[in-house]
Amino acid sequence: MSTPSTSRLRLVVLLSVITIVSQFHRSSLSVIAPELVRDLSLTPQMLGLAGGAFFLALAVAQIPIGVLLDWMGPRRLVAALTVLAVIGSLACAAADSGTTLVLARLLVGLGCGAYFMGAVLMCSRWFTGARLASALSWVFALSQIGNLLASSPLAAASESIGWRWAFVLAAAGTAAAGIAFWTLVRSDHPAPVPAPAAPPTLRQTLRGLPEVLRTPGLPNVLAVHTFVYACVATVLGLWAGPYLHDVHRMDALARGHVLAAMTLAQFFGMLAFGPLDAWFNTRKWIVVTGGTATVAVLAALALIPAPPTGLAVGLLIALCGITSYAVTVVAHGRSLFPDRLLGRGMTTLNLAQVLGAGAMPLVTGAVAAALSGPGVAGSVAAGDTFPPHAYRAIFAVMGALLAAGLAVYARGPDARPRPAASGRRQ
Repeated sequence: MSTPSTSRLRLVVLLSVITIVSQFHRSSLSVIAPELVRDLSLTPQMLGLAGGAFFLALAVAQIPIGVLLDWMGPRRLVAALTVLAVIGSLACAAADSGTTLVLARLLVGLGCGAYFMGAVLMCSRWFTGARLASALSWVFALSQIGNLLASSPLAAASESIGWRWAFVLAAAGTAAAGIAFWTLVRSDHPAPVPAPAAPPTLRQTLRGLPEVLRTPGLPNVLAVHTFVYACVATVLGLWAGPYLHDVHRMDALARGHVLAAMTLAQFFGMLAFGPLDAWFNTRKWIVVTGGTATVAVLAALALIPAPPTGLAVGLLIALCGITSYAVTVVAHGRSLFPDRLLGRGMTTLNLAQVLGAGAMPLVTGAVAAALSGPGVAGSVAAGDTFPPHAYRAIFAVMGALLAAGLAVYARGPDARPRPAASGRRQ
């Protein structure tokens, strides 16, 4: 019989496996974006739509998934939706136009829809108090292996067997992860819990949604949660690859190496941010500090006309490391909801995140298109995707949106892991 510590370790590993799959699919377009533009004749708007389709599907599905998580549990829901993720990945491999790629990405996004929220829900049941942020930081940090796989390995696979076969391999990996999760995760709870006299009906579960929306402090957290992850996901998952190709003349493998370094920065950043709320006994001011630094990095990328390649790469890596404070935002959001509303509450919180991550590629794609058309000064050079000033505008828009969300968040209350009187730092 496994000990509680062993069971928790196994859970963290398995939750990390499914979130690795989700992160890979989220980021899988960036390093091969120039090849997709070439082979599928994608317009700037269509590339942005393909990048955001994954998140748009998540956004549409979040409220139903929250209800289903509370009603049927994460284990069954994750396993069922994985089938759609596998089909969607195979559809990406078979895409013959921008439209079919977008539809395939929508299906993949729906299939991955319960991965992260299922992980948050199960961590919230197996880890309590100040241990929650640390557990989440490990799951989220290990999930960055998915971004790592979507960098140099995906670039190498695309060059050796083509991006279509790379998506076929991704479908096989997704299926294996879903089977492992279903087989090895035996319970949604750390210990058997007594069944209620009458299990809640779907209708009763739905009635909890208005209560979630009335939660004090929720609007402030939603404001920053909408933009913090959207910025890093849009850069890492869509624009970093084309930016490094067009502005700094990097080939696919070199771009993959930079994306891998950005992913490693996220990994170590999440491990670093995870315990900070317990150490300083604050979540709000960790988020405010991290958000301010993120805006500063985006401002540098936007305002420096022609940064040296080393500086540009350093800023991109710093962006990914600093935005790891997103794990603290998740812990703040979780503290707002009682256990009986946890699934619906956390998916409502996640809805803001995926709406931001879905809309940001569309907004920035429109910005790039407006600054890249015929007759625009400094228009696209031969062989490039977008002109340099388009990327600077993209970074500026993201920085402005994050700054606005951070200003709203800063007006809200803190969420301390411990009562203020017992904190080591006040």
